[in-house]
Amino acid sequence: MITENKKWILLIGIIGCTMWMASCKQAPDAGVKPSYATMKVEAADKELSTSYSATIRGRQDIDIYPQVSGTIEKLCVTEGQRVRRGQLLFVIDQVPYKAALKTAVANVEAARAGLATAELSYNSNKELYAQKVVSEFSLKTAENTFLTAKAQLAQAEAQEMSARNNLSYTEVKSPSDGVVGALPYRAGALVSAAMPKPLTTVSDNSDMYVYFSMTENQLLALTREYGSMDEALKNMPPVELKLNDNSVYDKKGVIESISGVIDRQTGTVVARAVFPNESRLLHSGASGSIIVPSTYKSCIVIPQGATVQMQDQTITYKVVDGKAVSTLITVASISDGREFVVLDGLQQGDEIVSAGAGLLREGTVVK
Repeated sequence: MITENKKWILLIGIIGCTMWMASCKQAPDAGVKPSYATMKVEAADKELSTSYSATIRGRQDIDIYPQVSGTIEKLCVTEGQRVRRGQLLFVIDQVPYKAALKTAVANVEAARAGLATAELSYNSNKELYAQKVVSEFSLKTAENTFLTAKAQLAQAEAQEMSARNNLSYTEVKSPSDGVVGALPYRAGALVSAAMPKPLTTVSDNSDMYVYFSMTENQLLALTREYGSMDEALKNMPPVELKLNDNSVYDKKGVIESISGVIDRQTGTVVARAVFPNESRLLHSGASGSIIVPSTYKSCIVIPQGATVQMQDQTITYKVVDGKAVSTLITVASISDGREFVVLDGLQQGDEIVSAGAGLLREGTVVK
């Protein structure tokens, strides 16, 4: 009969034997070496794109203010209406300005009559003075009266011109082709040149200006890529516009200008692209993103997982005699988030570790 102590000794022996057998089975796995994916680099053409937040503006956004005071008699347009240059937008009360013009015209006629009278008197005095009938004082007085009448006529004509201009300003016309914006003032509203809000805004949206900002480093990279800013503007490929709903506008644009002054506060420069807008899909004041492509010919492209970033340096690992050898490389500042374009440090045919570079150390056995 087995005693209680003997049972415990037997159980401990069985457990110990089981653990020893399990450790014997796992022992061979401890010597298995990790494997790393590798690739041979080849030269190929690669196009990368960079996205910039952008603001859309019309070619011209003109705020329309009245040049004379008065009440609006008539609205001749509606919001969103397309208008041509010179088309009538508003009519301001014309009655006081028509009256002012009549007064100015009458003053001109009176001044013209006064001038004629002064001229007759002057000519008469010249003849009488020649016959020694009147004194030189009388002649000079007649001459001065004539010159004064001449000046009064010129002044009256200027006032007439001003009155005509003021009357013409009661008809507010569009200064350019475009689309009418909001109309905050309606018929009967009192308006003036000093009012805080414009009568409306006419936006010339046949072509749209899209403004975006580039950092100083991006500007330097662009200049180095093309040699100069002028060459960059000449040779940059067409750009795309991603709208606020993430759809891509069906027309491509061209970058027309890049500011030559870096903003001290933001460290950026403002660039402007132009997009055609025949469909009127783009509206002034909207936002989106500019997508600028960069094409690299016969370049080496490697996965970003094949690199390690150390401060401002980029390192990849070449495979030399089956071991990892760290290699310093130079990559393009533009990337798509998945791959890097290698500008220096690798040659076609080199073999590198394509993934997990961050786990490697110098001399690690790769294969």
